[in-house]
Amino acid sequence: MIELHATIRKDFGKKTKSLKKQGRIPAVVYGPGVKNFSLEVDEKEFKKVFHKAGESSLVELVVEGEKDRKPVLVNEIQKDPVSGQIIHIDFFQASLKEEVEVSIPLVFEGVAPAEKDLGGVFNKNILEIEVKALPQNLPHEIKVSIDSLSNFGDHILVKDLALPKDVKISRKPDEIVVSVAQP
Repeated sequence: MIELHATIRKDFGKKTKSLKKQGRIPAVVYGPGVKNFSLEVDEKEFKKVFHKAGESSLVELVVEGEKDRKPVLVNEIQKDPVSGQIIHIDFFQASLKEEVEVSIPLVFEGVAPAEKDLGGVFNKNILEIEVKALPQNLPHEIKVSIDSLSNFGDHILVKDLALPKDVKISRKPDEIVVSVAQP
């Protein structure tokens, strides 16, 4: 599991501007059976962790001065609409015994022969998919091999996706994920 170091936040409201000048981001942790608490994290460290974990992988939150490490998901990132800078993070501390529902990105691998050789149009109908699983079983991404799409009209359905055994998809199995159409 990826670690992220944090400290308990003492500044609130307009005082958080000084945090941002120091390269720190205000954050909050919440979840079922968890008392909400406010934190601050280093911006550079968070960006590295988020790049690896995304919103679908557990992050181990190491809070300064506490023995327990908290398994959390990055639930929401608030950004400044003008500058695009991260201004606040919401961490969700999920129970490791209850399933959560999360959107997982699909990663398309390979080349569709119908697109490359026949000049077909490659259509991505679904770019991410809702899955249900225990937090520790959530995949970071779902890989979709498109090498089998050799003719116009070929497609890959939701039921064709390769998933870890403990992960369930919330969509209908006959929905088309990708297809190749005539130009």
